[in-house]
Parts: sequence; structure tokens; C-alpha cells
Amino acid sequence: MRKVRKAVFPVAGLGTRFLPATKAIPKEMLTVVDRPVIQYVVDEAREAGIEHFIFVTGRNKAVIEDHFDIQFELYDTLEQRGKTDQLEMLRTMQPAPGQTSFTRQQEPLGLGHAVWCARDLVGNEPFALLLPDMIMQSEESCMKGMVELYRRTGNNVIGVQECDPDEAHKYGIVAKGAELHTGFEITGMVEKPAKGTAPTNLYINGRYILQPEIFQLLENQERGAGGEIQLTDAMLRLGKEQTLFGYHYRGNTYDCGSPEGFIEANLAFALQKPELREVVEGLIGKALGRPRD
Repeated sequence: MRKVRKAVFPVAGLGTRFLPATKAIPKEMLTVVDRPVIQYVVDEAREAGIEHFIFVTGRNKAVIEDHFDIQFELYDTLEQRGKTDQLEMLRTMQPAPGQTSFTRQQEPLGLGHAVWCARDLVGNEPFALLLPDMIMQSEESCMKGMVELYRRTGNNVIGVQECDPDEAHKYGIVAKGAELHTGFEITGMVEKPAKGTAPTNLYINGRYILQPEIFQLLENQERGAGGEIQLTDAMLRLGKEQTLFGYHYRGNTYDCGSPEGFIEANLAFALQKPELREVVEGLIGKALGRPRD
């Protein structure tokens, strides 16, 4: 069984739901409390044992590359001022030389096309795919659990979690087959099913481990919804040739691609910090007009 060493991060999106904030700043660089959204996703991949980080970028995304580079002037200033804790934090987050790669998605042709753009950098080996809009909060990361399920099955693994059944029509939903370890065999997938027709309330949460054969399918994948090359369509074809497993993630997921999800993520991660929790609770109470105890 080949180890999952590489992860792909599709970061070419325009972030139109956050205009004008994202006119000059990539949406992936918007901060949740004290770090960019993309940093949370890369940290999750690193915790799962990923060794190489592949970013599929677009125009005006160079700041993402700069973020994962060494900033000598800043490091030198922190060292001279004796701010060793901050310096060590930055060095810990810094990928080693040769661990990052960047390629361009030159046309906005959908998620499937963005993944296909990374084909030469991934090569003929399984890889993780993490959608950067989705950040997660749990003791064990979603991708770490997925890598463990992959080690047991050697097949494709798709992260899923429960949603309100009345909201299932908003998501990509999977059908559940036989259970295995921390997951189950996926027997079907449907994108945004009509209300009342979803086979389960388990939605795809933006985390994948895929075999390299997906690239061959994406190569000739016809355009689907929105006139774009859809990853789900290619995975349905892949499922006819290989087994797809679902990893049932039971933590919290925040969709930072939407303003409401982004605000929720900021509150959730701020409340998780002991030094901020009391302050944030007080600010929320004040904003709602509630007297403090």
C-alpha cells in the first residue's frame, strides 16, 4: 500500500461572497482569530502526516506563497527583540524547503479541473485533497482519521458528516453500505438531491483521499452543473472501478466560504482559547444587550 504523502489545496477561487474584502486579498488569507484560513487546513494535513503541500492557485494569489515562505526581516526583528515564543511559532508553521509546490488553474472550470491541474505534481500515487473553505475543530483531525482508514482499506476515502435532514438538499450526499472500522462503503452519491429524496443525511465535507486514476477520469470528464468539470461526477465514475469508503467525521466543520460560516468559525475558535473565552462571552452578551453576571 502506498503512503499518502501529498495533499492538494485548490485555492484559485475568487471569493466573490466576501467582496470587497477579497478584491485584493485572497479569501484563503482572511483570518480566523489569529491565523489565515489556509493555515488551519495545512495544519490539519500536517497532523495527518502529509509531507508535500500542493497549492492550485490563480491570479492575485501570490500572497499565499509568501505566507508559507521565510520572511527574513520579520524573523530577524523578532529575534533581536527577544520574542522567542512568536519566532518559534512561525518556525513551527513553516514548511521545510521543497515541501510546497504551486501551480496555476488558468481558467475557472470548477473543482474537478483544479484537481486535474495538480496531476503532474501528484504523480502516480494516492493523495489527499482538502478544500480550504472548510476548517474543522476536534481533538483528532478529520484528515488524520481518514489516513488511518485508508491504511486499513487501501482505497479511496471521502470525509462525511451528518447534517440536518431538512438541509440535505444543499449538499453532496452519500448512500451508506457496509460499515468498516471508522467508516463504511459508499454505495452511491448524489449532488444536491431534491427535498425528501436523499439516501442519508451524510454530506461530503470537503476532505478526500483519492487514487491517481481520478486524473485519467478528469482528463475527459464532461462538464456538469454550472458548465464546470465536477469532481463528484468523476468520483461516481471512479466508484464503478474502485471502492469508495466514507469516513464518518464527528467534529465541527465551519464553511468559511460563506460570511455566516466565517463568523461562526471566528467565534468557535476564539471561545476555544482560554485567554479569549471570557472576553468573547462578555462581548457577545454586550452586543445582545445582556447584563454581565
